[in-house]
Amino acid sequence: MLSHIPQKLLDSNPDIALSSDIIGNCVHCGVCLSHCPTYTVLHNENDSPRGRIFLIKDMYETGGAPDSKTVEHLDRCLTCLACEAICPSGVEYSKLIGHAREYVEEHYKRSLWQRSVRSTLEILLPRPELFRLSLYAGKLGRPFRSLFSGTIRAMLDMVPKNPLPAIGKINKPGLYASPDQPATGQRKKRIALLTGCVQNTLDPAINDATVRLLNRHGVDVVVARGAGCCGAPAEHMGDEDKALPYVKANIDAWLREADSPEGLDAIVINASGCGTSVKAYGHVLRNDPAWAEKAARVSAMAKDITEFMTTIGLSKPVIETGQRVVYHSACSMQHGQRIVLPPKTLLREAGFEVLDVPEGYLCCGSAGTYNLLQPEIANQLKDRKLKNLKSVHAQIAASGNIGCITQLADEAGIPFVHTVELLDWATGGPIPPAMAKMAH
Repeated sequence: MLSHIPQKLLDSNPDIALSSDIIGNCVHCGVCLSHCPTYTVLHNENDSPRGRIFLIKDMYETGGAPDSKTVEHLDRCLTCLACEAICPSGVEYSKLIGHAREYVEEHYKRSLWQRSVRSTLEILLPRPELFRLSLYAGKLGRPFRSLFSGTIRAMLDMVPKNPLPAIGKINKPGLYASPDQPATGQRKKRIALLTGCVQNTLDPAINDATVRLLNRHGVDVVVARGAGCCGAPAEHMGDEDKALPYVKANIDAWLREADSPEGLDAIVINASGCGTSVKAYGHVLRNDPAWAEKAARVSAMAKDITEFMTTIGLSKPVIETGQRVVYHSACSMQHGQRIVLPPKTLLREAGFEVLDVPEGYLCCGSAGTYNLLQPEIANQLKDRKLKNLKSVHAQIAASGNIGCITQLADEAGIPFVHTVELLDWATGGPIPPAMAKMAH
């Protein structure tokens, strides 16, 4: 695809220069259309990867503020990256859409309502204390949600029906410096755990299960002082200026641990959306001389919990599970990080019968803040995913991303848990709370 972006702009802006190269790799073959969620439900060329690439190209060539239609179609992208995973030409769509969103936020003035909603999400989601308070406030408004539509209705729908769970010892909001959790028996590795933000509040049992599983397999766990949000909430909305402070704080915190006498073997992440973001730190800061090398080092150390456990090796199960588990692979896991087999292999080793979701490549509609900002499309994808998930008649559903679990659990009809909770249970931990609750 021939680009006519002004040379002066290419010379002055390395992100646009990279975007131009990526655009040039697209041969507009259309293979991506069949795997694009928004094209699947909307059947609009401008809501396909190929269509958005043309819009981004025109946006840069024209310069200045993009028109509202261009912004609308770019906003509708879930960044699920199914297109990138299947592209025969190797188009790095993730980098292209990432910078396009930054360009939009820099040059396009959104309505006051849109700016307010986005700013609110950027403030609440990275801060567990504030996010927890917002959920308590949301519980007061939830009975009246039918009076609202759009984003407000979506926010109230996402408020948990049940009481919020107690916070685990490693998840206390604002602490991020709990003592090391030592390995049981012979120590094999030492890792830093990213405890997450939303996950911290909605389901702290995931982190507790992760720590137990790692300790049981000879791994010391530390939560590095100063590490917090991965930066994804702001990044998803194209606000790099608000994302970078989180990114840099994490880099500093983890490298302090890595360069300490104890050292670090990995940075383990149990929310695949966060993992995709951390693995991109090296790209995000590649043009910053003071941070490029440090960021690349952190990205290289980042591992999903199932990716890491595959290298450690799962111990023999201590109970006979045998349940039929339908495994929902988050887009950030299968497309963003290209981790496909490790979660399913580990579940089988733990004694579960593992089933795949039909149309498993399609997004469930969660996609970070997407289900709040684009609720109509998100709900169509959610309904489609739930229909496919129920069609295999499993006893348990599992995923490696809190966003997907939150999106689907209430209507799945079966316990929906994190993969690590099942691995922990099979190797000596307690039954996952969602399963125990469903049993009663």
